[in-house]
Amino acid sequence: MTSQDYVKIFDTTLRDGEQSPGASMNIEEKLQIARVLEQLGVDIIEAGFPIASNGDFEAVDAVSRQASDKVVICGLARSGNADIDRAGEALKHAKRPRIHTFISTSPIHMKYKLQMEPEDVLDAVYSSVARARDWVDDVEWSCEDGTRTDHDFMCRTVEAAIKAGATTINIPDTVGYTLPEEYTEIITMLLNRVPNIDKAILSTHCHNDLGLAVANSLAGVRAGVRQVECTINGLGERAGNAALEEVVMALNTRQDLMPFQTGINTTEIMKASRMVSTITGFVVQNNKAIVGANAFAHEAGIHQDGMLKNSDTYEIMTPESVGLSESKLVMGKHSGRHAFREKLKELGFDLGQNAVEDVFRRFKDLADKKKNVYDEDIIALVDDEAVRGNDTVKFVSLRIACGSEEPPQADLVLEIDGEQASASTSGDGPVDATFNAIKQLIPVQPHLQLYQVHAVTHGTDAQAEVTVRLEQDGRTTNGQGADTDTMVASARAYVAAVNKLILKMEKSAPSALSA
Repeated sequence: MTSQDYVKIFDTTLRDGEQSPGASMNIEEKLQIARVLEQLGVDIIEAGFPIASNGDFEAVDAVSRQASDKVVICGLARSGNADIDRAGEALKHAKRPRIHTFISTSPIHMKYKLQMEPEDVLDAVYSSVARARDWVDDVEWSCEDGTRTDHDFMCRTVEAAIKAGATTINIPDTVGYTLPEEYTEIITMLLNRVPNIDKAILSTHCHNDLGLAVANSLAGVRAGVRQVECTINGLGERAGNAALEEVVMALNTRQDLMPFQTGINTTEIMKASRMVSTITGFVVQNNKAIVGANAFAHEAGIHQDGMLKNSDTYEIMTPESVGLSESKLVMGKHSGRHAFREKLKELGFDLGQNAVEDVFRRFKDLADKKKNVYDEDIIALVDDEAVRGNDTVKFVSLRIACGSEEPPQADLVLEIDGEQASASTSGDGPVDATFNAIKQLIPVQPHLQLYQVHAVTHGTDAQAEVTVRLEQDGRTTNGQGADTDTMVASARAYVAAVNKLILKMEKSAPSALSA
């Protein structure tokens, strides 16, 4: 395999993914995801935007300290000196650091967002890359809103960035506007017109506003791009980014038309998907390609008949190739801690001792209530309470009285900053009463935007998994909770969203972020 055959996978789940409305992660959660991404085999992890907040700086620093020399750790920076210096400081302990700096180059962005003339932008390109090179040898430069940039001006900026020392040039489809043939033309144009283009690797960063992020990324690869920026589950701003799992499996499956390789261990894909979904509170839709619950399900009779005769009739890849396999560990009420820990590892969760004990306790409670405990049940148990050890607010207990004779009453106990607090409230229904009790105790007063319940498995004893979305002062967060009692699951989900909201309100990210 030569460098021309290899496509680097640049994962920005921890940076662009966290910019999704509702998504927010603390440092420990980012470290967990970073470990899974390294096991997955990604080449570059964009760990955050260091100048955005002290929390982002500390997260990039922590991921840098944890990572091995097998993976590049990247920090994002705008073209200003303060941004670049902050990124350089955050990456000091990375064994393989990269600074990713950017500036807008489209006419509409330069006029209205930057309020800069093209020549001033060109000067900023050169100076920002040069300053980044003072900190690290590995510098990536992006022309934000690249697909709406004048081609002549793009060529000048790319040439200047490479001349200043950029080793990777990223062409973002920031607003998800382009089509595959247009993106191919842009990459081909740069390869033909920029004289020093051979000194850098070209990269894609495509958003999914028109549902074309993966298609545009693959078009870029076929045209000569050798780095793809993507996220687990396609997480990201607005409609999201190119989904890592879709890009990688498309390259693996269509070797006839795209004879390229990545370093991704595809059998780790499901583990990564589940962890990101659990931590962010973003449920993966059932019909999501590769990682959705229905991705390998066959219900139509003609499909089932074909599958029974030969699975290749309706499956272009195997479930095992992405980490879906029949479990060899059957869990029940007699299962011990060691078997349970092995099951968690099998499902992709690497939890600390306290978190394992918490989930194990809830697993035992569940096993007493349910005859069969499925993998989906255990995944649901590993909710935000289990992976967020430093939460401000923690669920303790809930008692509900409801029926047709009197207004529902909720008696709730929470732990807030290490001290227990209780409230008794009524409401229009048991869920309303529960949420009123939580709001009476917590330090924020959010608005409920979404309340969603679904059964994790089949049967009347199935766990309920609840998703809650909260909003306050323009900030939104998602929370998930699971329990055989829907009201308890609802309380857990609301508390999880509250903790993320508190975390998000502590951040004051700059208004201009790369996409």
